[in-house]
Amino acid sequence: MVTLFVIMDPPGIVPIYLALTGTMDKRERNRAALQATLLSLGVISLFALLGQQIISYLHIDLAALQGAGGLLLLLVALQLLTGKADDPNESATSNIALVPLGTPLLAGPGAIVAVILFVQQAPSHADYLWIALAIIVIHFLIYLVMRFSGLLVKILRRGGIEVLTRIAGVLLAAIAVQLIADAVMSYAAHFESSAGATGW
Repeated sequence: MVTLFVIMDPPGIVPIYLALTGTMDKRERNRAALQATLLSLGVISLFALLGQQIISYLHIDLAALQGAGGLLLLLVALQLLTGKADDPNESATSNIALVPLGTPLLAGPGAIVAVILFVQQAPSHADYLWIALAIIVIHFLIYLVMRFSGLLVKILRRGGIEVLTRIAGVLLAAIAVQLIADAVMSYAAHFESSAGATGW
């Protein structure tokens, strides 16, 4: 549970959540928090049950999952940095509670990989129950953090939210670059080991 908490980082989602929902009213922010939490719970639960089968069926590596998530987050980060996320016409065309909040921010490559590994290494049915409980508790905490982070909106007001949006954009870009770098390093290590095994 501690590992999953660190990976999903409920406190760390607050600035990005506020940046993405800063133009919404209280009711819309609360709905976004609930939708993002439920989507993340559904995605994480799905990969806990069928993750290895899904990855094997699609013939993709975990590194590819990381790279794709990183590229998606980078696009969102650029929107935050350029102010396009504040455009009401832009926000009306998509549901930020689903993308990027629900996935890949909450149910991201790190959390998905961790859950798949937890399930693979679970020695008994009791451990499966503990994993399920950990997933539920973490998502309950995530919802509470987002649900009550709206109090900061009253303190920061419009100007503070705009500054927070730019800061969140930088942080999100850093997360995205890290995911992409990890994916590249994983592929590089794979090719290096393959070359060593073939004698090249």
